[in-house]
Amino acid sequence: MALKLLSGPLLEPVSLAEAKAHLRVDASDEDAFISSLVTTARLQIEAVLDLALITQQWQWIADCWPLNNVVELPMRPLQSIDAVRVRGADDVATVLDPISYSVDGASVPPRVASRSGFWPTPGARLNGIEIDFTAGFGAAAADVPADIRQALLLLAAYWFEHRDPTSAGATNAGVPDAVSTLLEPYKAVRL
Repeated sequence: MALKLLSGPLLEPVSLAEAKAHLRVDASDEDAFISSLVTTARLQIEAVLDLALITQQWQWIADCWPLNNVVELPMRPLQSIDAVRVRGADDVATVLDPISYSVDGASVPPRVASRSGFWPTPGARLNGIEIDFTAGFGAAAADVPADIRQALLLLAAYWFEHRDPTSAGATNAGVPDAVSTLLEPYKAVRL
């Protein structure tokens, strides 16, 4: 199974002006660095929580269907399923009729299931199944929950103040407790 970003967010959940105000920076000589911190903080939060903060298009790719015939998409919140395709032995993709499957965007993770209980078998041995979907809280920064936006600001500020390089897994490479606390309600519970 693979996940491929088709179209990233058109903006960040926190603007450069908001980040600079939070950091109390007036000069513009740090703008590129601050913008990169905001983007990196968004990417970190999205990766840790399996979230898309701002509307994004993704593609889930697999060789075969899960044993229970229910596909769990690894990104949320789900806005829509844009296409489900199955590739034949000739590598030609057939788009399935949306009436042939059900979508559960409320579950964590979001799910897609065949209405009949069986999906068409892909003829291609590798990457024979593709599901294009849209995920995110919305297209505007204001659509992202305030506590996630605040966590993003705190994380960017932490990295702004701690510019020294660290090794992955080092004790000083963590994130502030306040960031973790703000993001706790959005963690997916895994059983």
